[in-house]
Amino acid sequence: MKFAGFGEHAVEFYDGLLADNSKIYWDDNLAIYKEDVKAPMEALLKELEPEFGAGFGTGKIFRPYRDVRFSGDKTPYKTHCGAVIEQGRGGGAYYVEVGPEGLRVGGGCFHLESDQIARYRQAVDTDIHGRALEKVLASLRRAGWEIRGDQLKTKPRGFADDHPRLDLLKYRSVYAVRVWEPDDALHERTSLDRVKKAWRQVRAFNEWARDHVGPSEKPRR
Repeated sequence: MKFAGFGEHAVEFYDGLLADNSKIYWDDNLAIYKEDVKAPMEALLKELEPEFGAGFGTGKIFRPYRDVRFSGDKTPYKTHCGAVIEQGRGGGAYYVEVGPEGLRVGGGCFHLESDQIARYRQAVDTDIHGRALEKVLASLRRAGWEIRGDQLKTKPRGFADDHPRLDLLKYRSVYAVRVWEPDDALHERTSLDRVKKAWRQVRAFNEWARDHVGPSEKPRR
């Protein structure tokens, strides 16, 4: 199947799920999810993998079910469909998502385990690799990306108060995001062009993360 855009009811499906996050709604609208959301996402990943999969692996679509075991929010379904090409969580990722907000893309280190944080900070601490990351993030900001992440309020242990990259060292996760609100292009092949162009812009960030952070060596929980 060649990607031709997300189905006309994709956003409407998630608007409804926001209003009624129940098994009844899910079951009643499962065909829309499969035809307008999941199938186009599979086709999109298949077309993107030849360019972006090298060094990162094959694409995967995240399960639509929420893990509610340790959450106070017991709603069973995610209100978006996310997909990723990555070699391991945290070590650089090409991310794409469709949902009520439209089309979202991202890249970088979305979730970092303690061993990954240590490698990240070690790289940021060095002039050559730390400055390289500064330049990459500055370039993304100029191109319209938002840099997000989980940051410590105080400096991490072992680093000076006047470290030139103290803000970067505070991150426990750091990633870039940009969003296109729902429009006609979401339902056209134009979405492929948007994602492809965006992922090319975030490639340097992902390659930095791959080379200096990498997958966690800790057992999966």
